[in-house]
Amino acid sequence: MEYSNQEIPEGINYSRTHPLKEFFILTFGVLGSLLVLFFVLTLLADKIAHLIPFEYEKDMNAFVDATDWPDPEMQSYMQGLADSLSAGMDLPDGMEISVHYNDSDIVNAYATLGGNVVFYKGLLEKMPGENALAMVMAHEIAHVKSRHPIRSLGKGVVLMIVVSMVSSSVGDAMVGNVVGNTGVMALLSFSRSHEEEADELAIEQLTRLYGHVRGAEDLFKAIKESSDALSGYELPFLKTHPDIDSRIERIEALSTRQEGATLTPLPDSYSGWLE
Repeated sequence: MEYSNQEIPEGINYSRTHPLKEFFILTFGVLGSLLVLFFVLTLLADKIAHLIPFEYEKDMNAFVDATDWPDPEMQSYMQGLADSLSAGMDLPDGMEISVHYNDSDIVNAYATLGGNVVFYKGLLEKMPGENALAMVMAHEIAHVKSRHPIRSLGKGVVLMIVVSMVSSSVGDAMVGNVVGNTGVMALLSFSRSHEEEADELAIEQLTRLYGHVRGAEDLFKAIKESSDALSGYELPFLKTHPDIDSRIERIEALSTRQEGATLTPLPDSYSGWLE
């Protein structure tokens, strides 16, 4: 018996769809699916992150951008002010605020994971009085109370997960940055709603502690004037705490009804601490 190879029918390996078209359809399909997954996970991250026990958050805190306090008395004063404000803000059990100092001339302050609040020398030098300082302090404590740091970081972690699905090497690099000096700061960007919520809580607590909110607007005015004096340069505080004009107007509106209120000065040794 003799065998022979049969001829392959014409068109068996032929597709009417161009290979590049199939490639693009597949690529955009995958990217579209990842995009939908990212938005779904982002929504879940914001809702679930604040349910993480605060003790876990304290363990997660990898980095606080701080230096030594210039004077033990200043550390005691700043921590005491934070404790006084915290006492009336109904913080959850186990949540404590720890105030840190950075000797950089950067005009900024921020709240990060684990109840840590950092004040930069550049911002502290612009404080016109304790009422203004208390406004910033209460605002940052409010971020901690509302779990804004862990909620913001949760969204960042979701982004890393999605990126890792596309490129494991890029994802690994992002994870490495998160536990480094700049990673946490890059992810801890609060939304406008977070800032407005923190302002609300801060104003409420200033009213409880001092009986008014007068003096708080002086800080924002000084910072805005400093930024304008630098030929349009926007100070970091304005970037992390947006819409400063409306905040000044709002506090001034409240202050107008509190004209008889007495402002609380900073300690006599305050300026000496920063020299």
